[in-house]
Amino acid sequence: MANHLVIVESPAKVKTIKKFLGSSYEVDASGGHVRDLPKSQLGFDPEHGYEPKYITIRGKGDVLAKLRKEVKKADKIYLATDPDREGEAISWHLMKALKLDELKNKQVYRISFNEITKNAVKASLKAPRELDMNLVNAQQTRRMLDRMVGYRISPLLWAKVKRGLSAGRVQSVALRMICDREDEINAFIPEEYWNLDASFKIAGMKKPLTARYYGPADSGKEEKAKGAKTVIRSKAELDAVMKDLENVSYLVDEVKKGERVKKAPIPFTTSTLQQEASKTLNFSTQKTMSVAQQLYEGVDIKGSGTVALISYLRTDSTRVSEEAAKAARDYISSNYGETYVSAGHNAKTSGKKIQDAHEAIRPTDLSRTPATVKDSLTREQFRLYQLIWKRFTASRMKPAVYETTSVKISAGKYLFTVAASRVKFEGFRSV
Repeated sequence: MANHLVIVESPAKVKTIKKFLGSSYEVDASGGHVRDLPKSQLGFDPEHGYEPKYITIRGKGDVLAKLRKEVKKADKIYLATDPDREGEAISWHLMKALKLDELKNKQVYRISFNEITKNAVKASLKAPRELDMNLVNAQQTRRMLDRMVGYRISPLLWAKVKRGLSAGRVQSVALRMICDREDEINAFIPEEYWNLDASFKIAGMKKPLTARYYGPADSGKEEKAKGAKTVIRSKAELDAVMKDLENVSYLVDEVKKGERVKKAPIPFTTSTLQQEASKTLNFSTQKTMSVAQQLYEGVDIKGSGTVALISYLRTDSTRVSEEAAKAARDYISSNYGETYVSAGHNAKTSGKKIQDAHEAIRPTDLSRTPATVKDSLTREQFRLYQLIWKRFTASRMKPAVYETTSVKISAGKYLFTVAASRVKFEGFRSV
């Protein structure tokens, strides 16, 4: 008989986690929040220390009744909601709604894991902790801010602008940013400029070589040192340059060779994943998060059962655990070669205000390539997983190296330039 109860948020996780634990564990789900501030009123008292008033969410009575029965059977209860402020608050609400803090003969713990894998779940059970009330209070504060701004400003919008408009903690700031940007656009003064290209037919080349106008050949030393290109500001200026170029000889004046290094990208955070999915997959933010949640909670993979494919999807950190970094080094070394393995971690964390509570978004197992799981995923799941897999793998690889060639062509009293590059070492681009 099960004498350990593990309570998670999502019913989709129950099957995956139950598979990792023995028969002495029962796994059940709260289905997210079970208590909240009442919808019909502000829900807290600003005059008396902002004391909140919580009620059971409609429809959650049966869930709580079922969980109470499970609690009675168990000796140890593990609150395993998501590893963020929201998850911490849900654990606290479960503690209050199920009166777990009043039970004398049972042990209640909080556990959390960044990925739903056997190792991560079992490691969390070995290191249980108490609820972090700082995280709980942070979530409660955010919830009250939502109400303070939304419940007090929205009625003003309904009266003055249009009924049904919503103001809130996020919308108000976003609106201000949009207005500021609109002011910048309106204040912009357009400036005229002209581009001038020269096409050269080169012996042995099928395509013509295109060079760009650079400026007068006798530009000052300072301008040359800065590499500053002279801008043609009007049609009259362009006509004058064109007249000067009539019947002149074009001669290669200078050829410079060099190297350019393109660094590997850093792993995804929540915001960069949303941006890249929007840009390359045309996914909305909501769609990205919904599909990522499915990949995090677990997908039924042929021959393996329900498997969680990515780590926790809400993070602002590019940090990666040493275990995951070593697995990536081993995978890249055996599949691409030792020369492709990055010596560093390619993560940029300095100078940014990040919470660093969780790792970057990454695959739980790099050997589970997009191609091997494609048949088990929906089209959206496959495309997003492939994006995450490629980005993380590339982030652990060496930079790409390009051989650059810069040519200056003199044309009378003017200069034209051509820049070209070719890949010398593919590095992360091979992914």
